[in-house]
Amino acid sequence: MTNETRELHVVLGAGQVGPGLAAALVARGHRVRVVTRTAPAIDGVEHVRADLTEPDAAAAALRGADVVYDVTNPASYARWAALLPPLRRGIRQACAKVGAHLVVLDNLYMLEVPEDGTLRETTPRRPRSRKGELRRLLEAELLDAVARGELRATIGRASDFFGPGAGAHSFFGDDAIRRLAAGKSVFVLGDPDLPRSYSYVPDVIEGLARLGEARPGGVFHLPVAWKEGSTRQLVEALAAELGVAPLATRVPGWMLAVLGIFVRDLGAVREMLYQWESRFVVDDSAFCARFGVRATPVAQAITSSVAAARGEVLAPTGALHVE
Repeated sequence: MTNETRELHVVLGAGQVGPGLAAALVARGHRVRVVTRTAPAIDGVEHVRADLTEPDAAAAALRGADVVYDVTNPASYARWAALLPPLRRGIRQACAKVGAHLVVLDNLYMLEVPEDGTLRETTPRRPRSRKGELRRLLEAELLDAVARGELRATIGRASDFFGPGAGAHSFFGDDAIRRLAAGKSVFVLGDPDLPRSYSYVPDVIEGLARLGEARPGGVFHLPVAWKEGSTRQLVEALAAELGVAPLATRVPGWMLAVLGIFVRDLGAVREMLYQWESRFVVDDSAFCARFGVRATPVAQAITSSVAAARGEVLAPTGALHVE
């Protein structure tokens, strides 16, 4: 198959998911372009710099795309309100202009936590935070545009990340695992003994790639490797793999409030504490049934997470498991 006949898949953004998604799409045989403000080097990938808040510039960067993956996510919570609306709207308008199917990586902030603590695609969008309301608004704008026939789009939602690629912006990224390895505590929020779902980054990547290839439309919860275990049990599993004590320090809400006076992002985290103060379990059954897969087994995810934090390179095992 020549380059001219292979589909062009365009990844917008880098962060925790972008580089891994680009590499996965190359491995699946697609032509891949990455669009960021900078241009990181990824083998076999075309790189373009563009301001995605400008629809014309975004459309030029997306020219020829069959599928576009929006994995953009400003690192600073404090800048979401200023950056996310023009960014998401610019991307949406550009996809409509070039005729590409848009796949959006989203979170769960816009959902209420139901009495049974299980979050489904049908769970009402009743956010309890400003960040959740912003996410609800942007999702509604996208789905309204789809309903009007302006573009085609699919949304993949994930919970908080752990595993290879989770990085410094995750409670269970490489930095947290290195703290455990050094005999230090990791920081946890809310009640660490409640069931709490965490998304394994390679599963998120694989899930997005499958959505981009199938283009089913609608909203899906991506497969969740750590589904009903507690946050404390996740710490214990990582510590056991490391061969160290499972040390965890609970950060109370009042401390986040005080620290938030000096570090705005910590203050912003406080309004999301409710997600750690009740059962918070993601139902991924719709995705798994649609694609005939299940999330990576927990033991494999834990081993790979620790290996990545140590800088070890394991033999590729893929992500998700075919039923």
